[in-house]
Amino acid sequence: MKMDGETVRIRDVETIAHVKGKLISVSYEQRRRDGERQARKREIYDNGNSAVILPYDPARKTVLLTRQLRLPIFLQDGMERTVEACAGKLDGEKAERRIVKEMQEELGYKVSKVQRLFELYVSPAAIMEKIVFFTCVYSPADKVSDGGGLKEEGEDIDVVETTLEQAAAMIAAGEIIDAKTVVLVQYLRNRMLDGARG
Repeated sequence: MKMDGETVRIRDVETIAHVKGKLISVSYEQRRRDGERQARKREIYDNGNSAVILPYDPARKTVLLTRQLRLPIFLQDGMERTVEACAGKLDGEKAERRIVKEMQEELGYKVSKVQRLFELYVSPAAIMEKIVFFTCVYSPADKVSDGGGLKEEGEDIDVVETTLEQAAAMIAAGEIIDAKTVVLVQYLRNRMLDGARG
């Protein structure tokens, strides 16, 4: 972590909690646009970087998604299972390698080639996580298991195969509320529409 920049000076970093991720309190000084220096303090959660993928079958125009419990969404909205793209923590691995493993664990499909799209911070005001976004081509021939995730990691995942258009409709209906999934569905849909026009 870079500790000082042109307008920012880190004064103190204190670890508040460190279980699965790390919650830190950061005291810093920021030089404002008017030149004045302002002391500030923020809590930042660092749960590691991750990767996410939306596999697409061009022959059937389908995508693969997951349905699983996300405790923050349950606590906020009472939804016990939410639909989202396959994702996982990098845990020190290269993003391409990790997402291929996640896809096999969670979705039950084995692919060898993925396409890296871009990297985004989904909630940069308080969360350090940077997400690498991928897509890939898949077909029913790539299925090697029923997926479902790893029980020892507490995963209990349903695999959802639906059309890209239905996934877009699920966003409009409020059935898909995960930001990384919305980004991927809309990006892929726009790409398919642009390809159809061109």
